[in-house]
Amino acid sequence: MRFTNTVKNTSRFIKTASVLTLALALAACGEQANNSATDEGTDGSATNTAASSSGGAAFDTKVTINGAGASFPAPLYQRWFAGLRKKNPNLQVNYQSVGSGAGVKQFVAETVDFGASDVAMKDEEIGKVKKGALLLPMTAGSIVLAYNLPGVEGLKLSREAYVDILLGKITKWNDPKIAAANEGANLPDKEITIVHRSDGSGTTGVFTKHLSAVSSEWKEKVGDGKTVSWPKGIGGKGNEGVTQLIKQTEGSIGYIEYGYAKQNGLTYAGLENKAGKFVVPTDESASKTLDAVTLPENLRAFIVDPEGDDSYPVVTYSWILAYKTYDDPVKAKAMEVMIQYGLNEGQEVSKELGYVPLPDSVKQKVAQAADGISKDFQIAVNENTTTASK
Repeated sequence: MRFTNTVKNTSRFIKTASVLTLALALAACGEQANNSATDEGTDGSATNTAASSSGGAAFDTKVTINGAGASFPAPLYQRWFAGLRKKNPNLQVNYQSVGSGAGVKQFVAETVDFGASDVAMKDEEIGKVKKGALLLPMTAGSIVLAYNLPGVEGLKLSREAYVDILLGKITKWNDPKIAAANEGANLPDKEITIVHRSDGSGTTGVFTKHLSAVSSEWKEKVGDGKTVSWPKGIGGKGNEGVTQLIKQTEGSIGYIEYGYAKQNGLTYAGLENKAGKFVVPTDESASKTLDAVTLPENLRAFIVDPEGDDSYPVVTYSWILAYKTYDDPVKAKAMEVMIQYGLNEGQEVSKELGYVPLPDSVKQKVAQAADGISKDFQIAVNENTTTASK
C-alpha cells in the first residue's frame, strides 16, 4: 500500500511538472510572439529592427578593424565609430586621417582592413587589389573656398575670378575681377595668400577636376589629380592643416571640406555655378547638386560641373574602400556591421557636422553591394531619412 501511494505521488509529480513545463513553453512562445509583434508596424508591415539597432549582432570577443584614408570625412567617421562602439562594445574601429592618396596605397597594399577616398579609384588601381575592391559612397559634402579677410562677409567669386586667383594671375583682394561681383564690399589692397594641400588628396583631386572642367587654361597648365604642381601658394597637410593655415594667415584663401569650415567658424565664398548663379555652400545646395547626378551601378561618379540653378558647383561623394573577401569571417561581419551603422545612424548626424546625407536610392545600392562581404550578417537600411531623391 505504501508502495502504491509512492507510485501515485510520483505520477502526480510528473504530471504537475509536465504542466508547468508546458506553461513555461507557452509563455516563452507568447513572449516571442509579442517581440515579433513589436517588429511589425500597426499596419502589419515589418519595420527594420536590424537597421534601427544598426549592428545589432553582438560580438562575443573583441574585434578590431583598422582603416586609413581621406581627411575630408574624418570628423564624421570618428563620430560614427564612437557611436558604433557604444552599440557594440566589443567592436572597435580605428581610422587614421592620412589623405586619400595614402589611403588608397595602404588599401592596395592590404595593410588596412578598409581605405577611404574622396576620389573613386581608377580601374588600374582596382586591378591591383588581390581580394577585390568595393567602392562604397558613404557620405558627401561640398568643397569650399574659405578665406580670412576680416570685415568682408558674403564674398562672391566668379568662375573666372577663382580660377585666376589659384593660377596666381589675380594677386590682390581689390582686383577688379573680384570687385565686379562684390559691389559695395570693402575689399582691401592686400596680397592674396593661396593655401593648398601638400599631401596626396582626394579633396585636391575633386577640386582640380572641377577647375579643369571650367577652365581650359587650368587644364592645360596644371591639370587634375590627387597631387598637382600648384602655380603659387603654401601647403598644409590634410583638411586639418589647410584649415589651420587659413585661420592663422590674414588675406589667405584655400579649399577645404565644408564641415571643416563650419566647425572652425571660417568664412567661405559663394561660387558661380554652371548656370551663372552665385551659390553659397549649404546642406540644401549640396543636396541639389546630388539630385542632378544619377549614381551608376558601379557606384563611381565624378561631379565636375553640375547642372541646375541652385546647384553648388563643387560637391563630391566620399567612398569607403572595402575588400570583396576577408580571410577572417569575424572581420567580414564587423565590416558589414560598420557599414550598416554608417548608412543608418551615421546619416542622421551628417548634417550636424556639415556633410550631406545620402539619398535613399544610394543607401540601398551601397547596402546591396556591401552585403556580400559576410555570410553571417545581412545589412538592413532605414528609408525616408533624407531629402534628396535621386
